[in-house]
Amino acid sequence: MALPIPDTVTLAGVTCFCTAMAAASYYRKVFDLSGSLLAFAVGMIIGICGSVIWLLLLLVFLVTSFGITRYRLDWKRKEGFQEGKSGERTWRNIAANGAVPSIIAFASFLSEAVASGGPDAAIFPKDTASFLFVTSVAVAAADTAASEIGIIDPRVYLITTFRRIRRGTDGGVSLTGQIVAFVAAAYTSAIAYVAFSAFDTDLLAGPRTLLIPMLCGFLGCQIDSVIGALWERKGRIGKLGNNFISISFGAFLALLFAMGS
Repeated sequence: MALPIPDTVTLAGVTCFCTAMAAASYYRKVFDLSGSLLAFAVGMIIGICGSVIWLLLLLVFLVTSFGITRYRLDWKRKEGFQEGKSGERTWRNIAANGAVPSIIAFASFLSEAVASGGPDAAIFPKDTASFLFVTSVAVAAADTAASEIGIIDPRVYLITTFRRIRRGTDGGVSLTGQIVAFVAAAYTSAIAYVAFSAFDTDLLAGPRTLLIPMLCGFLGCQIDSVIGALWERKGRIGKLGNNFISISFGAFLALLFAMGS
């Protein structure tokens, strides 16, 4: 089996883009060194195996996550809710949010490579993969927003029992967190809708590009909270595992909706 090799221009462009993204992220303290290196690897996989539009969506997620993480950072640092010393993320955060999108990109790339009838005959074609990819980013965006902005709301309830709990408890949800989670899933889906409609209508375009990832992105965030309440707060699963399962669940829901529409 011979895997398709990207042309030199695409390979060079993706490499330069990912290098600049990783370097800027490290310089601006979005990621520590380990996080920047893994972000480079994730970007390369998505840019080469997926599409340039996918890579741009990843950049949007990175930029918005940076702003959300810095929101009321002094207060978060005082209360002990910040990531790292200045909100920077490590390789574990990149793995938690980037594993599923990377798997989707590589699986689609591999599926098209082995299809005997060409890319159109692939078991996992790019248009289906695009639904799953956008949704996986929407889940990650919703979860990040709910965690980083929802933490400011003192009225927090355990999602499984609605019992009042303290802020920062795994499985806790608040009205503020729910609102920003939906907004994050919505703007991620809206940006994807505009990008695909404008630049790649053959790959993915139309109202479902907006509605399915928006809904599944928000639902995936709820699954994250349920897993947090049932297992994470009891030490039975870590944050990385929770993120992987909840993002996978959101992507699977998107696949079911796409197949039924």
